[in-house]
Amino acid sequence: MFESLAHRVLAGHSLTDEEAMEILECSDEELLRLLHSAYIIRRTYFGNKVKLNMIVNTKSGICPENCRYCSQSIVSKAPIEKYPMIRKEKILEGAKRAIELKVGTYCIVASGRGPSNRELRHVAEAVKEIKSVYNLKICACLGILKPGQAEILKEAGVDRYNHNLNTSERHHNAITTSHTYEDRVQTVEKVKASGISPCSGVIIGMKETKEDVIDMARSLHILDADSIPVNFLHAVDGTPLEGVHELNPRYCLKVLCLFRFINPTKEIRISGGREVNLGSLQPLGLYPANSIFIGDYLTTAGQESTADHQMLKEFGFEVDVKEESTI
Repeated sequence: MFESLAHRVLAGHSLTDEEAMEILECSDEELLRLLHSAYIIRRTYFGNKVKLNMIVNTKSGICPENCRYCSQSIVSKAPIEKYPMIRKEKILEGAKRAIELKVGTYCIVASGRGPSNRELRHVAEAVKEIKSVYNLKICACLGILKPGQAEILKEAGVDRYNHNLNTSERHHNAITTSHTYEDRVQTVEKVKASGISPCSGVIIGMKETKEDVIDMARSLHILDADSIPVNFLHAVDGTPLEGVHELNPRYCLKVLCLFRFINPTKEIRISGGREVNLGSLQPLGLYPANSIFIGDYLTTAGQESTADHQMLKEFGFEVDVKEESTI
């Protein structure tokens, strides 16, 4: 059934709610068939190539938002490192390291509700220099943007802007009340209007229902995000979601398949929580997904980059050389 459904999706079919739920409730015995079917779609648009992404956390903690999953939020008691915006030279060092690791997209991330004009100029200056030295693809993730800020980033050379929906509109107030779901949607729309490629994704495992997960995948389809990071909750001690461990590796794979079926032509990126939640099944996630982060995340450690490259090699995947830049 799943293989037939994959071919129908390639012919233009949009999943019904019943079909979407069948994917999430696929029996473990049928999981390999589901993965094969998702791979039919993935292979059609992306072949066997994998896009690599790397994060630099340019500003940590000091955030007034009350997002319950986040170790950097005002409601978190997690013992994380906190610092203001780092020097431009450190951002450039990260870009050089990204080149060495064959990373295609370098993600400049900062905590907070949104950037001040001073912080925005600082990032813009760093981006201009990275572009002139490395010609590296840049994604910025700085929070909710004010009018005119997306245009400044575009002029500086930012290729992509990430602002996640995180969860469904229905579940949003259970995760944060310091900003609205619509605030997030509007920032993505501002990014699109400026000509920057929109990146928006989700966090799975925050006590949402399967119906919420389906709504997330559909909302990102409607939003037409070019890149969709799928994070799996890594519950950090000291956050309001401390101790929440709802996920298992097989369900995570089913979620990735759902996002591929609903967003067949888009970059599906396995993001935060990959190592913790997928464990030894991580390589199987690349049958529906075509992109991963390598290196560390914002306040949690990732897998060694050498292990990621070895994983890709052993499973016969190739780094997407179109995404690479050279010194």
